[in-house]
Order: sequence, then structure tokens, then C-alpha cells
Amino acid sequence: MELKSTAFQEGGRIPAKYTCEGQDISPPLTWDGVPEQTQSLALIMDDPDAPVGVFTHWVLFNMPPDRLQLPEAISNESQLPSDTLQGKNDFGRLGYGGPCPPPGYPHRYRFTLYALDQQLKLKAGVSKKQLLNAMQGHILAQGQLIGTYQRYM
Repeated sequence: MELKSTAFQEGGRIPAKYTCEGQDISPPLTWDGVPEQTQSLALIMDDPDAPVGVFTHWVLFNMPPDRLQLPEAISNESQLPSDTLQGKNDFGRLGYGGPCPPPGYPHRYRFTLYALDQQLKLKAGVSKKQLLNAMQGHILAQGQLIGTYQRYM
């Protein structure tokens, strides 16, 4: 699967609009190449360069398999249209939490989309770890988009 954004290119800088220094809204995402037998999609955004270890910014799951995009500024409600659910990020909130690294070097932000062979029997508010555990053995394909962000002050 291929995951893209109109807001930034693979390996490119995520615009401040999508970070804690801007509007802190989710960027638009599009994808293709979803396997035919997919029953649901899940998305995880994390920062592998965080000083405390991998930091989770967004957990989204049970998206319909025919969905091919997420528009900008997804609501932070627990349940979205089409029974899509959101988990808790490492800020302790539901939904998207934008890049907010400590000042210094640039951090990488991984958006990973998973095609799954089933809907997950999880409730809104789960952690990334709980989602990954539930997905084990059910991943048909995955795609990734990496953006970077650096704070100077």
C-alpha cells in the first residue's frame, strides 16, 4: 500500500500548521493499493526519535476498507463516521496530537496504515500497544509515510 499526503512529501518537513506550534490538526492523507480481502484499516502515527522512547501521536482503527483518504483536521471524538474509532495518544488524549518535539534536532514522524482481515473488537480509547496486540496475525498489508519536524525554541 502507498500512503501519501498533499501537505508534505515522503521524508519532507511537516508544515507547522499540523504541529503544537500551529493549529495542531491532522494532515490530509490518501492511500491506494488496499488488498481486496481487507475488512478494516488502522492508522498509527508515532515519533521514534522521542527522548522517552517511541511516542504515539495518533491511533485510529476500524476504518472501512473502501475508504481511501482522511481529510485534514479529523475530529478528536472517540467515534467518527462509519464506526471508525480513535485510541489514546501519549499526550493522554483521544485522536491526533501533532509533532511537538523538544527544541534541537529534527524528529521523524511515522504514519503507518494497516490493512486488516477483520474488524477489531476494541473500544475507543485503546493504546497503541493494545491495538498492535489485537492486529497480530491479521495484517494483510501496510504502508508508511514519514515526515520530519524540528522546533528551534
